[in-house]
Amino acid sequence: MKYTGNVIDGELFEKMVFGGAANLYENMETVNDLNVFPIPDGDTGENMFLTFKGGVEGLKNTQEAGLSDKASAMASGMLMGARGNSGVILSQLFYGLAEGLKGRHSADLKAFGKALANGVKCAYGAVAVPVEGTILTVAREASENACKKVNENASVAEFFELFLDEMRLSLDHTPELLEVLKESGVIDSGGAGLVYIIEGFSKALKGEEIGTGFESSYNKGKAELDFSKFNADSQMVYGYCTELLLQLQRSKTDVDAFVVDGLIEYLNTIGDSIVAFKTGTVVKIHVHTMTPYKVLEYCQQYGEYLTVKIENMTLQHNETVEKKEAPKKVRPHKKYAVVTTAMGDGLIDLFKEMGADEVINGGQTNNPSSEDFLRAFDEVNADNIFVLPNNSNIILAANQAKELYTKANIYVIESKSIGQGYSAISVLDYSSDDPDEIANNLKESMQASVTGMVAKSVRTTQAGGVHIEKDDYMGFTGKTMLVSTPSKLESTKQLIDKLAEDREFLIMVYGKTTTDEDREAINDYVAKAHKSLELYEVEGGQDVYDFILIFE
Repeated sequence: MKYTGNVIDGELFEKMVFGGAANLYENMETVNDLNVFPIPDGDTGENMFLTFKGGVEGLKNTQEAGLSDKASAMASGMLMGARGNSGVILSQLFYGLAEGLKGRHSADLKAFGKALANGVKCAYGAVAVPVEGTILTVAREASENACKKVNENASVAEFFELFLDEMRLSLDHTPELLEVLKESGVIDSGGAGLVYIIEGFSKALKGEEIGTGFESSYNKGKAELDFSKFNADSQMVYGYCTELLLQLQRSKTDVDAFVVDGLIEYLNTIGDSIVAFKTGTVVKIHVHTMTPYKVLEYCQQYGEYLTVKIENMTLQHNETVEKKEAPKKVRPHKKYAVVTTAMGDGLIDLFKEMGADEVINGGQTNNPSSEDFLRAFDEVNADNIFVLPNNSNIILAANQAKELYTKANIYVIESKSIGQGYSAISVLDYSSDDPDEIANNLKESMQASVTGMVAKSVRTTQAGGVHIEKDDYMGFTGKTMLVSTPSKLESTKQLIDKLAEDREFLIMVYGKTTTDEDREAINDYVAKAHKSLELYEVEGGQDVYDFILIFE
């Protein structure tokens, strides 16, 4: 049944959010296929869905009924789960919305419109150089125009129908604002993902069925624990993974002045693997401890719990649940550490050998979340942490984690490729004992390299003046398309020709599908056509990219 009221309360907001999640899930692959570069990366749609799903989990776990509480719980979940540029922007959009709704048990359309405007402001603020023709434009234009045009007596359902219409108009206009979209003949993928979310809001308000895919995916992979693995004769070895959302209470503490430093200091005395940060008036806490009751008892002096989750890690270890790792031993505290990302066993091992303290398994097709970075920061146990994202679509998540983390100084070195990360870490030197100087050296060194990549196209398109047929092998650097041929080796050879000028070294990183014949052909070509180029070979084992070429 269509909702005819003109006020949004917590219950209605939750219904809308579930509709948005379900509709985005149903259209996730459509969003993925809109990526400008036609590589099989499965990026934008999946990143936005996983980010939004994190918000749904936060919302489902809160026991509070008010709109402000629901929106805040959702925003906290999205901030932690944010991955990919569009996912981080989406999380900031809903964080700003939640901030705009703070203290409201419900909101009329005027108040909700102001909160939307605050969400747009936060989303723009998350990007150092905002680009029009993206999800940012779609969110801004639609919210501005819908709020101007809506009838003061309109229902919530009528407002979101108008909001959706304005979003679609803005989305259709994105190719006129961004040349790369126009050339490729696509609309902005992040903007499309946002449209599908709001379309889900609208469908929920009209009482329409959206699909069952989201609900089945929500519980996918959640294994039932065999409690016989921890019995009357078992010993507690690994303690409890304790996670909670603490709503600070003004009756118990100065909410505005509250800082988490004292809380972290206490948690360090009873546990490890600690992540604690404050978002608005809610504190998110994660700790591994033998005494979870002490965590609850201590925290309750400052507020009340929105959610609490305590899991027996010894049981999980005995069960060997696939996605749960036995907790690692606490590393000795150190002054400096490096956290980076890579995909493929060979590349992960390479970065560890070169000095990385923690390598997050992630990259194209598998962007790590802000929470992944927070856990890595805690794992390395250092005063100063240098972060190499190694992918342009991971930088925002790394920076968002930096803003959330309070236990160390975080320096995000904005490496946009594996090649830049490789060049940076190859000159890693802590001898100056000056973190700013170390960070600057890492930034400078990565500028000296050029990275090329070869990947198979998933569709016919045009990019950078290069015509690409489906199943062609494309050669490109950064966002610049250089070659496209039906042959993997021919595209690789042409890419070497275009990038080798004035370079002395080529580090050839072989992908998972590389054959011995491929390696031999590359070696022969470099030896004959580029005699002055010194070739080094790495078994990267990465997906998506058949070859990664690092020139120095």
